[in-house]
Amino acid sequence: MQRVIVPATSANLGPGFDSVGVAVDLYLRVDIIGPSQEWEIRHNLGDDVPTDENNLLIKTILDLAPQTPPQQLYMHSQIPITRGLGSSSSAIVAAIEIVDYLNQFQWSLSHKINLANKIEGHPDNIAPCLAGGLVIGVAISSEEVIWSKEVFPNTRLIATVPHYHLSTKKAREVLPDRLSYADAVRANGMGNVLVSKLMEGNLDDAGRLMEQDYFHEPYRKSLVPELEQVRQLLKGVPGVYGSYLSGAGPTVMTMVQASHSQEVKDLLEASLEEVSLYDLAIDDKGSRFEDVKTLDEFE
Repeated sequence: MQRVIVPATSANLGPGFDSVGVAVDLYLRVDIIGPSQEWEIRHNLGDDVPTDENNLLIKTILDLAPQTPPQQLYMHSQIPITRGLGSSSSAIVAAIEIVDYLNQFQWSLSHKINLANKIEGHPDNIAPCLAGGLVIGVAISSEEVIWSKEVFPNTRLIATVPHYHLSTKKAREVLPDRLSYADAVRANGMGNVLVSKLMEGNLDDAGRLMEQDYFHEPYRKSLVPELEQVRQLLKGVPGVYGSYLSGAGPTVMTMVQASHSQEVKDLLEASLEEVSLYDLAIDDKGSRFEDVKTLDEFE
């Protein structure tokens, strides 16, 4: 039996809006149990998530390759839904991997990224989902993403996940239609230098730049009060590089030195209410398959 494993992702990293993302070690796992009369997916996501062809994963499979023979699938996700950690991207990527495997297409990684981008609309989540690590990418057309995977410095990410949902649609609605020329130039410069500092491994400067976004955080912070709360709580705390709104939110991600991750997590846990805290490592592998013998291994 084959299992596809897809990591969660954290996008934007501040001013790297819609183009920078990193894979982290929370996972969506889908077991391909075997052929079936019709598509069926069992999962741990609750009654609101469909188990038939209305499920996002199965819909994506059928959109990509309707000739794919129906399967029984078993899905288990550690990724909180509508929290800015790429839950929908992980399902899309899992669908692409399953289509490729069942039809023996042998798609390249770049082709998978291009396919996923056509569905998702931008590569910041889907590219690290597939490639792992830190990925910088941009769609130069509806057919092509230019992307680069970088070695992410040895660090950890503390995810502060509020106990409420924030849809990408709602988070997009608060963004302005345009920026002034001066703000656009400044925002672009922040993003450019952020990427250069990440590639250098200079996390002190990268962390400062993460908190200097002009593209989206000023407009979304009213929807996610935890962003300013986390920044205030961690100001001057040893081992903290910086915090940013993960994707469209409401998760707030904090980059920290690995040796300080537990104390930072403990501080946030003691100070904030109605949130879940995760101490995360970077996933450098991206989506992949494993052979499994029983479903019991999946729990």
